[in-house]
Amino acid sequence: MQALVITRPGGPEVLEVREIPRPVPTAHEVLIKVHAAGVNRPDILLRQGKYRGSGDVSGLVPGLEVAGVIEACGAEVTRWRPGDAVCALLAQGGYAEYAAADARHCLPLPVGWTFAEAASLPETVFTVWHNVFQRGQLQPGETLLVHGGSSGIGVTAVQLAHLLGSRVVATAGSEEKCAAVHALGANLVVNYREQDFEAVVAETGGVDVVLDMIGGDYTAKNLRLLRDDGRLVFINAMQGGAASFNALEVMARRLTITGSTLRPRSAEFKAGLAAAVERHVWPLLPDRRFRPVLHTTLTLVEAADAHRLLESSTHIGKVVLTVND
Repeated sequence: MQALVITRPGGPEVLEVREIPRPVPTAHEVLIKVHAAGVNRPDILLRQGKYRGSGDVSGLVPGLEVAGVIEACGAEVTRWRPGDAVCALLAQGGYAEYAAADARHCLPLPVGWTFAEAASLPETVFTVWHNVFQRGQLQPGETLLVHGGSSGIGVTAVQLAHLLGSRVVATAGSEEKCAAVHALGANLVVNYREQDFEAVVAETGGVDVVLDMIGGDYTAKNLRLLRDDGRLVFINAMQGGAASFNALEVMARRLTITGSTLRPRSAEFKAGLAAAVERHVWPLLPDRRFRPVLHTTLTLVEAADAHRLLESSTHIGKVVLTVND
């Protein structure tokens, strides 16, 4: 089969389409004929050899989420049958014509959604559900601050929080991005290039939960914006992991600092998370109360361009690769 391989750690130019063996599903896996694969920032870190715990990435096929049709099922798989249309969370291997996935990490293709739209879901929805609603414990009536509101994670967090009854504040880097995030349900969007987000959000009374992918000097600002018993949740630290803050303030106001990464978690954890997502999020999809936000779709051979686009941060929503179309 054709697959997009990391030939060595480095820039987008190290991605190369090669002919490699088709995966053989184990007893608990399904083989998916991939129609679309989502592109995510962890793919970039993996390509660069900077994803923690990834080891030598030479020869790996990136890709954390796909949508397609089940081609074959392992002996222990009971829910799925060949011909079923699904989307799935993967640890790697999505940039290819075929991908093997744990059957428990697959969800049915949402009614009325295309493969490209569905491929934008697993990595972002699983990440947001766990970090905002499980770790962050966001409740209806509370306020969520989302940094990078126009990113794939951002558009997912804004929509889910809004639909489930929370007030949403977000940051974005242009007026176009701010307008797009506001249209998805954000009550307030701050252009961080033109305004001090801390000052603007503080005037509204602060927030209960912060979903942060920036780190660095955002950390102290985020903590100051939290109301008593607030929760700061990290999913990345694009400005660096080191930060300075007042621990006494954290104690006095009973603040929680937490965070997670999804890819290294156990198959059992991801199976439980998939079940929670199907129960809470999937009912929002058929009538498009939660809607896909695709910036563009590119082909498998254009994956390097897809990575460059993500690294430029000029996109709004998700970038998806089409395969077998």
